[in-house]
Amino acid sequence: MSRILPKIKDPRDLKMLNLDTKEKLAQEIRDYIVDIVADTGGHLASNLGVVELTLAVHSVFDSPIDKVVWDVGHQSYVHKIITGRYESFSTLRQYGGLSGFPKREESIHDIYETGHSSTSISAALGLAVARDLKDEKHNVVSVIGDGSMTGGLSYEALNNAGHDQRKIIVILNDNNMSISKNVGAMSSYLSRIRAAPTYSRFKNDIEYIIKRIPAFGTKMLNTVERVKDSLKYLVVAGVIFEEMGFTYLGPINGHDISKMEKIMESAKKIDGPVLIHALTEKGKGYSPAEKNPEVFHGTGPFIKNNGVSKKKRKSLTFTQVFSETITKIASNDSSIVGITAAMPDGTGLEKMREIFPKRCFDVGIAESHAVTFASGLATAGMKPVVAIYSTFLQRAFDQIAVDVCLQNLPVVFAVDRAGIVGEDGETHQGAFDLSYLRSLPNMTVMAPKDENELQHMLYTAVNLNGPCAIRYPRGEGFGTAMDQNFHQIPCGSAELLRKGSDIVLIATGPSVYWCLEAADEMRKEGIQASVVNSRFIKPLDKELILSQLDECGLGIVIEENVRAGGLASGVAELYLNGKENNAKIYSLALPDRFVPHGSRKELLELNSLSQEGIQEIMKMLLNERESNAQTAKLHRIR
Repeated sequence: MSRILPKIKDPRDLKMLNLDTKEKLAQEIRDYIVDIVADTGGHLASNLGVVELTLAVHSVFDSPIDKVVWDVGHQSYVHKIITGRYESFSTLRQYGGLSGFPKREESIHDIYETGHSSTSISAALGLAVARDLKDEKHNVVSVIGDGSMTGGLSYEALNNAGHDQRKIIVILNDNNMSISKNVGAMSSYLSRIRAAPTYSRFKNDIEYIIKRIPAFGTKMLNTVERVKDSLKYLVVAGVIFEEMGFTYLGPINGHDISKMEKIMESAKKIDGPVLIHALTEKGKGYSPAEKNPEVFHGTGPFIKNNGVSKKKRKSLTFTQVFSETITKIASNDSSIVGITAAMPDGTGLEKMREIFPKRCFDVGIAESHAVTFASGLATAGMKPVVAIYSTFLQRAFDQIAVDVCLQNLPVVFAVDRAGIVGEDGETHQGAFDLSYLRSLPNMTVMAPKDENELQHMLYTAVNLNGPCAIRYPRGEGFGTAMDQNFHQIPCGSAELLRKGSDIVLIATGPSVYWCLEAADEMRKEGIQASVVNSRFIKPLDKELILSQLDECGLGIVIEENVRAGGLASGVAELYLNGKENNAKIYSLALPDRFVPHGSRKELLELNSLSQEGIQEIMKMLLNERESNAQTAKLHRIR
């Protein structure tokens, strides 16, 4: 039997298929996604859950004329495969290959780039307004998950769209909410009636007739409205969306292509905002993902037959060390509370939640709320530890500034996935946290060189009695021996790990180890390099750093952050208060552009953030200094 999938070159090809063929195609797509993600890693469970939904969307709507916005975008694999990227799908998340998220430069069908949550309805409304201003007639569709609906931005957009009454279609992909069969059946029945073209006309005609009844028309209409609303609250699951101005259709089985197509066709005929509520199963069709959808939300390469990870860990990850440490600290301090934004597993707070369920809070995809919630706890004498990935924490910058730092509250930010994250690409690289956190008054910023230092930094942070952020990378540590007892690190103190006289390497985080390796290699060539582990990015150890720069006259500042506003900026600022700068300082950091997807190792090496890269820069600067010295000597002789 010939396969269907290789023949799908464009979404329009779907319109030529009958229902039976589409269902066979859905199974082919599932098998193909599992095959590829088993090799590349990626977001598996969410994509397996939207196969039929995506086929229905592209069967009913005419992309790219109709605009489809995928919220977050980690469920867009099916969309990519059927929009001309089937043959290149094996390059998923690899450097130079397909992005794991919608990418406008990849395809005309990728209308809007996403990666962070809850943005699609706002973007869709913007696209709809632009359509109407240009007097165009196409549809605008937002596909958003129930998880993204925990984000406040989605409700801000719903409120605006409902008030504006602009024609947009929101498809709520609900893979978690449970609705009883009786209520679901009644809601589906009502949805079919209300979606019919005659429904709106009938409703308007009845209201017009009642209003014209002398003396009693308006009162009677109000009574009818109250009765209608009472029935709606009893039998319609989507009443909140109706009250916000949307026509609610559903819930409907999101794996039934025929029903999905019919309800989408009906939605196209409604003049105003519509919300289609589709129920799907995360991980559908692949048993390991069905049983453990959280594990297969974002996964590394795995063995297809059983779902077991191909990667064997040699050392504890930084996340695991955070998890163990915060749980131990919380055991001895009842004022410690943990907060996360929909990622208790990903951030490592799950262990603390198991032991102290009343002191751990998952607030959903609501980073801004998480921070202000923490500030409220802190004003009442608690010590909140907010565990959020670097790229997501930047969504709460104003709350960090005003609600935490302005009040100088003891909130600890455990900033996971700082620096290069890797295959998830531009939207997920933690490239900016040093810059935006350093700028805030009262904020202390730390970065551990290894997993042992992380546990001591966390202990230090919860005892600082002020705002503090600890940023650490994704993945394994260095296998460092772990101290059994915690100790506080003096605030603002760096440590001198190597003493040299030719050049000083000032580093933070794991880059400290690259510097140590580079210094040891250069020592073989007669170059004596100092290595300073800054530890604190704010406040800096002014005395140690300046003394080493003055002694060597040449320094490189190494950081996994953009150059603007990071550690190098802090070191340069030490000279701004009247001290003459006799040293030449070179900044080795991430570039002034968004870093693409690829493996963490590849991306670090491409930006010279490795032992070899640091050595090359050292040799270049030392050769340049020698050349300048020879030139100066030649001038003196002449």
